Amino acid sequence: MPFLTMDADILLYIQDHIRSSFLDKIFPNITFLGDAGIFWILLTVVFLCFRKTRRAAVCSAIALVGSLLLNNCILKPLVNRTRPYELIEGLVLIGEKAKDGSFPSGHTAASIASAVAMCRYLKKRWYLPLIGLALMISFSRLYIGIHYPTDVLVGLLDGILLAVIAWVIESKLYRGVPKYAAFAGTDTAIAGKSPDDKSSDDHKENDDTTTVV
Repeated sequence: MPFLTMDADILLYIQDHIRSSFLDKIFPNITFLGDAGIFWILLTVVFLCFRKTRRAAVCSAIALVGSLLLNNCILKPLVNRTRPYELIEGLVLIGEKAKDGSFPSGHTAASIASAVAMCRYLKKRWYLPLIGLALMISFSRLYIGIHYPTDVLVGLLDGILLAVIAWVIESKLYRGVPKYAAFAGTDTAIAGKSPDDKSSDDHKENDDTTTVV
């Protein structure tokens, strides 16, 4: 199959031309941050503790739950794709073998979903470290040979989709559930008000201008 051939070529290229004794120690530790979404779960819990980052944390929590349900509970058992180190001749796995299916990459999906979801309510200075780490975790899955590139690509795409869904759900909660709005606070975005709130303010300003005129 063409996709399997392309996947194999990429993984073998990484093994032959990018792997080194130094990076062999670095990337397993990077991939560890995505194990069971541990880093993103801890960051979400920390952000929940502070009023200004609470909405970002709730978006992340929704995205992470969505990733668990879609990827780990539905897609992995349904597709049950064999891991690359079991099919690609010459590919050497770094670390322990996985017990579940390969498609899609749960590490990638959870990392991208959480990072992108949080960025909606965080200042731009957070974008690079969060998205950068998520992408590093994603690449680490290729580096150690535990995922096909297509696993990671689909994980990245569904992570972005889950983040957008999380934004929609959280926004509806904020506008429709008073208790949640009180919990989240009126000044929850580090960058100030959310995009929806800013849009509302713009309309109000236009109305005020009309009245004055």
